[in-house]
Amino acid sequence: MERKILLLGDPELYKVSKEIQREELESLRPIFEDMFDCIKGIRRDYGFGRAIAAPQIGVHKRLICILTDKPYVIINPTLEFVGDEMMEVMDDCMSFPNLLVKVRRYRHCILHYRDENWAEQEKRMDDDMSELIQHEYDHLDGILATMRAIDNKSFVMRK
Repeated sequence: MERKILLLGDPELYKVSKEIQREELESLRPIFEDMFDCIKGIRRDYGFGRAIAAPQIGVHKRLICILTDKPYVIINPTLEFVGDEMMEVMDDCMSFPNLLVKVRRYRHCILHYRDENWAEQEKRMDDDMSELIQHEYDHLDGILATMRAIDNKSFVMRK
């Protein structure tokens, strides 16, 4: 089911999410599907979208779904940054689909997480995927890209 995505300014977006416990896994499976449906809906309506964090649909759990080469369910992620190399990117977000924000992100990171079967996983992420996971991870802590803007001239409306 394609759920309503919370928009910039909604106080729910600024809440810190709670870790998922193993016994919650089965009850969360329908939410995984809803999150993938939201990604597909944003692609249909706006022409972008690779990932979504649970807080964006009002679920305050440490859960991210990515839809790239295949669907990924990321539970209780932690990030480890590799090196100090940063990059500047124009970041977009499903919670403000017509706004781009210039931010700095680490170019490389290692993502540690549990998958949909509760198996521990580790994945190195570089460049655009590193930026993507940092963006979604921030949502879990109630941080939006607008809060990471490089300066007050870092905002651009999408045409």
